[in-house]
Amino acid sequence: MKKFWYISVLAGVLVLSACSETEPSEQSQPQNPQAEQPQAEEPQMEEPQQEEEPQVEEEPQAEQPVEEPQEAVDEGMPPTAKEAATTVLRALKSGDMETVAAWAHPERGVRFSPYAYIDPKKDQVLTREEMSDVMSSNTARKWGEFAGSGKEIELTYADYHEKFVYDANFFDDAEVGLNKSLGEGTTVNNLNEVYPKETHDFVEYHIEGVNPEYGGVDWRSLRLVFEKNGMDRSLVGIVHDEWTP
Repeated sequence: MKKFWYISVLAGVLVLSACSETEPSEQSQPQNPQAEQPQAEEPQMEEPQQEEEPQVEEEPQAEQPVEEPQEAVDEGMPPTAKEAATTVLRALKSGDMETVAAWAHPERGVRFSPYAYIDPKKDQVLTREEMSDVMSSNTARKWGEFAGSGKEIELTYADYHEKFVYDANFFDDAEVGLNKSLGEGTTVNNLNEVYPKETHDFVEYHIEGVNPEYGGVDWRSLRLVFEKNGMDRSLVGIVHDEWTP
């Protein structure tokens, strides 16, 4: 009996022990206070700074070429004798013989006379084709005779041009006359006999004197003779004149 009671007590103890192990008690579990997790700091989004646009240095603009004022047109349509002469004289001043050749008579060419007296037999005549490049020619031509000595004038065109064509600043300094001789010396002027006024016009450029010390005896004249072709004109003569002994 005693043994039975002991067994019963032992069994009860075992049952209670088993129950205590199987039923978890909230209180039996250790209440570990949870450490407060540090809150991750939210990264502050930095506002993107606007990048300063690089200042582009302006490239220096190329200087625009300054257009030189064009020379006033000297010719009408058709040109007058003075207008035609102005164009030819400007070309003679610069040595532009291509322009002079463009005005030359296509058949007669241009006769060059070193003095007022025009000698159709001895004065040199150049065709339009010859005149185009005559300034660069090394060929010496016979242009007539020197006044006073009678010695033959044998020169290249470039030398003749310097002595018997544009030997003074006719373009800027001369008095201008139409069909009228302004310079008169001892040499006979037979221009209207060789170039009749009914069919020709001439424009004269006259300078009273180049050097004031000479008292006017170094005057110069240049006469440009044009044949009338209806309303148009063609250059047929370049006559140089000066004081002669």
